[in-house]
Amino acid sequence: MSKKTKILIRAANWVGDAIMTTPVIRAIRKSYPNAHITLLAKPWVIPVFDNNPYIDEIMVYENETRHTKGLGTLRLAKDIRKHSFEVAILMQNAFEAALITFLAGIPIRIGYNTDGRGLLLNPSIKMDKKLKKGHLIDYYRGILKGSNHRFCGGCGHFIEDGRKLDLFISDVERTEALKIFASYGINTQTQPVIGINPGATGGTAKRWFPERYGELAKRLSEQFKIKILIFGGKADKELGDKINEIASQSNGKTINQTSPICVNLAGKTTLRQAFALIEKCDLFITNDSGLMHAAAALETKQIAIIGSTDYIATAPLSLNSVMIRVPVPCSPCLKVHCPKDKSDTDHHVCMNKISVDMVMKKVLQASLKI
Repeated sequence: MSKKTKILIRAANWVGDAIMTTPVIRAIRKSYPNAHITLLAKPWVIPVFDNNPYIDEIMVYENETRHTKGLGTLRLAKDIRKHSFEVAILMQNAFEAALITFLAGIPIRIGYNTDGRGLLLNPSIKMDKKLKKGHLIDYYRGILKGSNHRFCGGCGHFIEDGRKLDLFISDVERTEALKIFASYGINTQTQPVIGINPGATGGTAKRWFPERYGELAKRLSEQFKIKILIFGGKADKELGDKINEIASQSNGKTINQTSPICVNLAGKTTLRQAFALIEKCDLFITNDSGLMHAAAALETKQIAIIGSTDYIATAPLSLNSVMIRVPVPCSPCLKVHCPKDKSDTDHHVCMNKISVDMVMKKVLQASLKI
């Protein structure tokens, strides 16, 4: 691989996964500082890579318009071909990712030999079974390690650069975050800022119960004399409203009607704004989600509530992150929804065993400024 080579990186498709690939992107840049690095990504994950100094250009995978499956796949391959890339590195493991770069005529196509795509890759990296039992960050890093062993004579040698996650917040975004806080009467200099993230993509199995988030928000507000921020996307707005209503009740009656306990930001911020706000939080309490990995990358103190997911593979990689989970026989099930009937006494038992008291105990151990 020449020092001036043009490299295409096919990004992962989900926010959390995309964040976990950032050590690989940094390693590629460190290995080839003069290369031109382009990232191919679907629109919703592009904010993860904004301001990233290791990327020269972002190419949008317009999956709902120009590049829709079928003729759109051929159109995307044609669009990529115009750039004359010499190397493609595939973070996304689907057959389509290999097919597109093959059709685009990229001579070096590095990726795992999953989904029957081995013949489309050059080199085709054999999946090490040990990687499937570890953290996803090491799974992604294994792509570069595998290419060093199998193709170092053709594409050069990748230099590892650790497991640290990257998210880059600009000064403009930080200033905007402070303005958002101020608009809700929150002074980050005089009071702790606590955010909760009660949603999670991919179904309800990863979600702690809204009733418990509501009770937690009320206790946090009473403990620290603050408003609690609720994070999430547009789909989480109703959930946030429900939690705010629960938090504002006492003995079944609604209180604080004029001054609710929570500030429901769900659906009111862009992903970049959410990142900047999370960076300013003194504590972030979340389910397993993309924002959990964002908080880890930003080194924000956080408590991650883990139930149905693989806590080894997707743990938040930060010394400032702690997980709360109760081992149960059926976890991790990796299901979209709890497979047990709601009438069963052990329905959603992985989350049911996590109490508000358990979370509050971790909060009080976090040594927040008061």
